Amino acid sequence: MDTTRREQGRNKVGGDFLKVNNVYNMDCIEGMKKIKDNTIDLTVTSPPYDNLRTYKGYSFDFKNIASQLYRITKKGGVVVWVVGDATINGSETGTSFKQALYFKKIGFNIYDTMIYKKKNIPVPSSNRYHQCFEYMFVFSNGKPNTFNSIEDRLNRTAGSVEKRKFRQKDGEIKKDDTKRKTKVFGMRTNIWEYVPGSFHSGKDNLVRNHPAVFPEKLVEDHIKSWSNRKDIVLDPMCGSGTTLVVANYLDRKYIGFDISKEYVNLSKRRLKSRPTINKWM
Repeated sequence: MDTTRREQGRNKVGGDFLKVNNVYNMDCIEGMKKIKDNTIDLTVTSPPYDNLRTYKGYSFDFKNIASQLYRITKKGGVVVWVVGDATINGSETGTSFKQALYFKKIGFNIYDTMIYKKKNIPVPSSNRYHQCFEYMFVFSNGKPNTFNSIEDRLNRTAGSVEKRKFRQKDGEIKKDDTKRKTKVFGMRTNIWEYVPGSFHSGKDNLVRNHPAVFPEKLVEDHIKSWSNRKDIVLDPMCGSGTTLVVANYLDRKYIGFDISKEYVNLSKRRLKSRPTINKWM
């Protein structure tokens, strides 16, 4: 087999039809059914939130989507599920938690429950505290193969020399006599803060053609954290294509599905406008 044919084989994720670095106008369940088992390294997506969004008349079949994601995710692969809840009749629905528990039921680990904190308040409340966050559930198929920690949290004790303490499984505190100099920047917490809204979420004006987008930086930070160059990144409900655009920019392979032809075309236009970098950012 020559080099060209080998490369074509590596770029196929489902027989002769599906190839990486493409976005397809189709139902995501039907699309994922065409992907081979244990193929995807990382999924970053944001599903419809209860009744907060209407989406081209699309019916959201959560359980089948979750099952397909488990089948196609590699052992050690990760799914990042960005989701929020609607408030109906004075009560939050709790759908986000129900979805997380279902992912666990079918075999995923709830590896981390992260918070996407919004620097502004898109919809202020008048009768309850202002809602300023959404969940970013990190599901893993076993232990994640990749974790590239982002270290940008300024340490208040930077430069000082201190001994560390660790709590043991029995609850006892053990001292580590090794002295270490505190770094200027440490690993961030699992609460990440971004400015939401179409005027802040993308580096191009095309993103404003979609009603519900998440910040490019949010996607960038997850892709850097849970994948490496040339890994395959999926967004089964790609919308404006932010996950695909960022994956391509960070030199990952990507594949996306969307039921809306309008949004598939939008994703393709955005992909053409952004080059791939040739080094780790």
